[in-house]
Amino acid sequence: MNRRAHVPTRVLGTALAGALVLSAVSACGGQGDGPVTIRLVAADYGENADTGSKLYWDEVVRGFEAQNPGIKVDVDVESWTDIGRKVDDLISSGKSPDLLQTGGFADQVAAGRLYPAADVLSLDTQSKFMDSFAHAGQVLGTQYGIPFVSSSRVLFYNKALFKQAGISQPPATWSELRQDAEKIKAKAPGVTPYGLPLGPEEAPAESMLWTLSGGGLLSDDVGNYTIDSAQNQATFSWLKSNLVSTGLTYPEPGKMNRTPVFQDFASGKVAMLNGHPTLLRMATAGNVDFGTAPIPRKDGLGKTGSLGVADWMMAFKANGHKDQIKKFLSFVFMRENQLKFDERYNLLPVTQDAFGQMSSDPKHADLRQFATGLTNASFYPFGDPAWADVSNRIKAGIGDAVTGDPKQVLTGLQDAAVKEAARLRK
Repeated sequence: MNRRAHVPTRVLGTALAGALVLSAVSACGGQGDGPVTIRLVAADYGENADTGSKLYWDEVVRGFEAQNPGIKVDVDVESWTDIGRKVDDLISSGKSPDLLQTGGFADQVAAGRLYPAADVLSLDTQSKFMDSFAHAGQVLGTQYGIPFVSSSRVLFYNKALFKQAGISQPPATWSELRQDAEKIKAKAPGVTPYGLPLGPEEAPAESMLWTLSGGGLLSDDVGNYTIDSAQNQATFSWLKSNLVSTGLTYPEPGKMNRTPVFQDFASGKVAMLNGHPTLLRMATAGNVDFGTAPIPRKDGLGKTGSLGVADWMMAFKANGHKDQIKKFLSFVFMRENQLKFDERYNLLPVTQDAFGQMSSDPKHADLRQFATGLTNASFYPFGDPAWADVSNRIKAGIGDAVTGDPKQVLTGLQDAAVKEAARLRK
C-alpha cells in the first residue's frame, strides 16, 4: 500500500509557500480549474425505476452541490448483479471511482486502493457510527470499510395462504417448514410454498441463513472457510431432498434472484421466504396479509441469531480527491440524509443518531424485529480480502448444490476459497 502523500506545510508570508499552495490547489482541480468532479458508484436498492436508488442519490447530490459549488458529484447506480463487474472495468481502464457503495471492501484493501476511513471522515462523522459496524469495517486493525446501511433477515409468511392450508402458526423448525410447504402445495395450487433465491443476487445471504440454521458456518471464528463442513453438506442435502426435489420451491433455485422472488411474495405467489426489511414495503404495497417470525432452525439445533448484513462505502486513492470525498461523506452521513435512505428502503441505520430516531418513532415499529436480530447476528467475513472472490463464486455456483451433488459443489467452492485465501496471504 502506498504511503499517504505529504502535503507541504503552509508558511504564510513567503513567496515559496504561496507557490506551493497554488501548485497543490491546481494539482487537484482547484478554483482555477473549475469545480472538482468526484465519482460515486452505488448499488441499487430499488425494484424498478420508480423506486431505484438513483432518485435518492440525485437528491443528495443536488443538496450537496448547492452548498459546495466547488465540487461536482457524478453518480452511477448499478444493479447488485452488475456492480462488481462495472467497478472492475472502471479500474482496469484507469477510470477508478472516488467512492463505491456496495457489499464488501476487503479485496480493494488488499489491492492497496483505499484510503483508511480516518483519512476521509471528519471526527464528527466518525463518532456517529455504531461500534459494532465500525469494527466490522476493519482489516488488520485499520478501518477501511465505512458502514452505510444494515439489515437482518426474518421469515416472511403469507397469512391468507397459511389459513387456506389450515396452518395456525409459522414454522419454527425445518421439519415444520417442510410440513407447512406440503400443506400449501396441496391446498393452494400454483403457489410456490417456499421461495429459495440462490441466484447471484441473494445466494451468499440465503445460503448463509441456511447454514447458520443448520448449525454450520461459511467460515470459523479465526477466518478459515468451512463451506464444505459436514453440517453444511447435510444442510444442502436436506434442501435438495425436502424442498427442491419435492417441488416445494422453484425448480432451479440457482437461477432465481432475490428481486423476482420478493415480487412473487408481494403478489401472493410465494407463501414463505427469508426476507429483509425492504420486503415490508413491497408486501404492503401488494396488499399481502403477511407475518414475520424468526428463521426456522434444524429441529431447534441451529443458531438462534440471524444473518447481519452491512453494506459499505469506501474511498479510492487513485484520483487524489481526499478532501472533496471527506466533505461529501460528511453530508451523506448527516442524520436527515441517512434517515431518508433507511426510511425509503426500510433498512436499519448504522449511525447512532439516525438509529435512535428510527427506534423511537412508532411508525417504524415493524423494524424492531430486525434490530433485535442484529443483537445476536452472524456476519460475512467482511475483513477477509478473499471474501469478494469467495462471494462471487457462491453467487455463481452454490445453487447447483440443491440440484446436483451437494458434497461435490461445496467441496469445489471450499477448495477455491482456500486457494484464493492462500494466494492473497503471499
